[in-house]
Amino acid sequence: MDLLLALLDDFRPAAINDIDNGVIAYFGSASVRDDALAQLGSFELVDVTAEDVPDENWAERSQAALTPVTVGRLTIAPPWTVTDELRTSAPGPIIVILPSMGFGTGHHASTRLCLELLQRVPVRGKRVLDIGTGSGVLAIAARILGAASVVGIDFDPDAITNARENLELNKSPIGVTFVESDIQAHASGATGAYDLILANLTGSLLQREAGVIGAIAGSGSDLIVSGFQVHEVDAVKKAFESIGWQHEDRIESESWMASRFGKQ
Repeated sequence: MDLLLALLDDFRPAAINDIDNGVIAYFGSASVRDDALAQLGSFELVDVTAEDVPDENWAERSQAALTPVTVGRLTIAPPWTVTDELRTSAPGPIIVILPSMGFGTGHHASTRLCLELLQRVPVRGKRVLDIGTGSGVLAIAARILGAASVVGIDFDPDAITNARENLELNKSPIGVTFVESDIQAHASGATGAYDLILANLTGSLLQREAGVIGAIAGSGSDLIVSGFQVHEVDAVKKAFESIGWQHEDRIESESWMASRFGKQ
């Protein structure tokens, strides 16, 4: 199953649901789905079928019921929930996130874990990179917590559009930039090292790109990673420790994990 999930990850599925003895993977286009079908169909132990499912605005319907989420001092809230009552009761800054195709409304455990660890490290004055920024929530949070500059990257143009919309909803904090790019391309054009790197990705992607992430991190920098599950902890930890990162902290929620590393 781990191998199957790793192979699926190469095709960037929009979502994966567990079922008995297998998974259902959803893709943004039929062509990408068919590429995955051809690849997985070549393995004897895997039975694969494909079908079209109607677009019924499932994302909009499910997200319309989202409520504010508070993690430490930060509250993540859809725009229609930001009332005077919420402003009075929130323990600190409110980050407005419009639910869209960009991952990161604060309701998934991996996002909350990142936000929690982000509030445990020194952020003020730091140069921050948010890899796989999605909705931009972590990038915006880092700037609100005092980062000098933040770059959020994502290979998905819809995510970047959503992140920029959210930046405007939060009165466009100066110093936050969103760029359509993957980590390989961004690293090749990076003009300097980052003091803090955030990466809420899959476990297999974190392991695969650990070297690239390490190459753009400055001495004494911090790294916060999430998006992997309990059974992947040792593999992710090994990938980063093998290139000089020191494991500093780890938290868990709903079988999801987040870790903080330091670079000496």
